[in-house]
Amino acid sequence: MNLVNATRSELTKQFSTSVWWILLIVLVLYIGGTAGGMAAVFAAGENGSLPGTTSLPTGLGDRLPSLIYGLATAMGYVFPLVVGSLLVTGEYRHKTLTPTFLATPRRGVALSAKMLAGVVMGLVFGVAAVGSTVAAGGGMLALFGVDPQLGRPETWAFLGRMLLALVLWVLVGIALGTLIRNQIAAVVGILAFTQFVEPIARVGASMVDGLADVVRFLPGAASDALAGDSIYAAMGGGAGQPLEWWAGGLVLVGYAVVFAVIGYAVSWRRDVA
Repeated sequence: MNLVNATRSELTKQFSTSVWWILLIVLVLYIGGTAGGMAAVFAAGENGSLPGTTSLPTGLGDRLPSLIYGLATAMGYVFPLVVGSLLVTGEYRHKTLTPTFLATPRRGVALSAKMLAGVVMGLVFGVAAVGSTVAAGGGMLALFGVDPQLGRPETWAFLGRMLLALVLWVLVGIALGTLIRNQIAAVVGILAFTQFVEPIARVGASMVDGLADVVRFLPGAASDALAGDSIYAAMGGGAGQPLEWWAGGLVLVGYAVVFAVIGYAVSWRRDVA
C-alpha cells in the first residue's frame, strides 16, 4: 500500500507542474513536423516528383512507412530520457526530496514509486511521439500515394515496440537522475551523449574494424534494434548486424538496472543536503 500511495504522490507532483506538458508539446511539434517533412521528401524521392532528392536512398518500398514512424524513437527518445532524469534531479534542485523521504522513509520504495510513475510518463510521451509520427508521417505518405501500411499487423507490432522503447528510456533517465544529482549536469550530459557522442561513434563504427560489434550495444543502437528499424540505418549510420529486437530491449533494461543500482548505492541513500 505504501508503494501505491507513493506512486500516486509522484504522479501528482509531476502532473502539477508545467514542465511535462511543455516538453510534450515540443515533442509533438518536433517529431510530428519532422515526420511529415521527411515523409514528403522521401515519398517524392521514391516516385521522382521532387528535384534534388537524388542523394537520398531510394528503393525503400515497403520499408518507408516504418522508417518514418521510427522517428518516434530514433529522434524522439531524448524527450522521455530527459523527463525521467527530471523526475529525480528536480527534487534535488527544488529541495523537495527531504519531504519525499519523510513521507516515504524506505528509500527503495521511494525509488520504486518513481519508476512506476516513470512508466506512466513514458506511456504518455510514447503515445504522443508515436501518434504524431503516424498522423503526420502516415498522412503525408498517403498524400503522395504511398501506402502508410496501417492495416498491417506487423506495423502495429512495430509501433508497440517503439512505445515500449520510449517507456524504457524514461526508466533509464530516472536511473541516471539517481546517479547524477545535479540537474544541469544531467541534462547537458544526456544531450551531449545522445546528440553527439553516440551518433559520432556509430558513424565511426563503419571505419574501424571490430567497432561495429561494440556500438550496437550503445543505448541508442539498442533502442533502434528494439523498434526494428530507423531512418538512421537507412541513411547509412553505423555498421554491422543490429541486435535482435528482444536483445535491444534487454540492453535498455540493463542500462536502467545498472544505473539505478549504482545510483541507489552511491547517491540515493546518502543524506540530502
